[in-house]
Amino acid sequence: MALKAGIVGLPNVGKSTLFNALTAAGAESANYPFCTIEPNVGIVPVPDERLDRILAKIASKKVLPATVELVDIAGLVRGASKGEGLGNQFLGHIRTVDAVLAVVRCFIDEDITHVEGSIDPIRDIETIETELQLADLESCEKRLTKFAKIAKSGDKEAKVHAAVAEKCVAILGEGQPVRSGEWTEEELGSIKHAQLITSKPVLYVCNVDEDGLNEDNDLVTRVREYAKAEGAGVVVISAAIEAEISELEPDERDEFLADLGQTEAGLAKLARSTYDLLGLRTYFTAGPKEIRAWTIKTGMTAPQAAGVIHTDFERGFIRAEAYSLEDLETYGTEAKLKENGKLRVEGKSYVVADGDILHFLFNV
Repeated sequence: MALKAGIVGLPNVGKSTLFNALTAAGAESANYPFCTIEPNVGIVPVPDERLDRILAKIASKKVLPATVELVDIAGLVRGASKGEGLGNQFLGHIRTVDAVLAVVRCFIDEDITHVEGSIDPIRDIETIETELQLADLESCEKRLTKFAKIAKSGDKEAKVHAAVAEKCVAILGEGQPVRSGEWTEEELGSIKHAQLITSKPVLYVCNVDEDGLNEDNDLVTRVREYAKAEGAGVVVISAAIEAEISELEPDERDEFLADLGQTEAGLAKLARSTYDLLGLRTYFTAGPKEIRAWTIKTGMTAPQAAGVIHTDFERGFIRAEAYSLEDLETYGTEAKLKENGKLRVEGKSYVVADGDILHFLFNV
């Protein structure tokens, strides 16, 4: 289950610079609005030092990390919900992502223009949120009209869609995002069907200069306070620094980061924060052909985790053999793990833990 996140924000806040750095996809970046006219998509590996630790104990031909699909979406401006700027294109692209990464500018540089004429990340966040809410409101009003008419015939599914649309209209009319409401599983299914933008979780990405990496500036502090009030996450990254890192050889990156007082690159921070935001975890499979990281939702059982590899694995699930990385490092080999009772046999009710190393047995 590949994670798909949309990088959004007002023009000239550093979205495309960050995207370029994270994906090395070469998306155009320039100091004027709408340089990203079509969404640029990049598949990037999720940094995970546990893969190298597994490889140190289990020889394998290749190592495959989990991936994140990043979509760099055209800059949003005030009035986008009514088609201003590239609003209609923006809103169409963002409906397909799992999470919204809202990049806000938290540095001062007079050489880089701002579409609003001044630097105020909270104003920018509110502009984005307002436009998304207005777009969802229009969509929900249309759904309410459509499904209320169908529901009159007694269609149960239409009744659910109509009721959810009516509830969404009320929430959005109060200036709140859909995700702020309390929803049943059935209602969440209707919301997913509607692809409502404000139902998606948001991570605020504070783009800072070098001075802002090791200590929050006033702008970042304001964003943290805003995010805390609405239960959103925050990650601090310097798009300019990430651009420099992306041009270095792998063995030079650690030294460069150390000089900056950083222990990891921005992609690792961003991936980890996004995983936490969406309640995602990682398990591993390991053998002579490949060592691979797999992304699952928190709380998935062993059969469900097996189904992430292939649906046949879930249907024919018999059992899973599981062990921890820590035990692998202690005992050295799977044979030693078995000898010492550290290779567990888990059944259909086992809830997979983050970092588990698993082998699945199944009927074809």
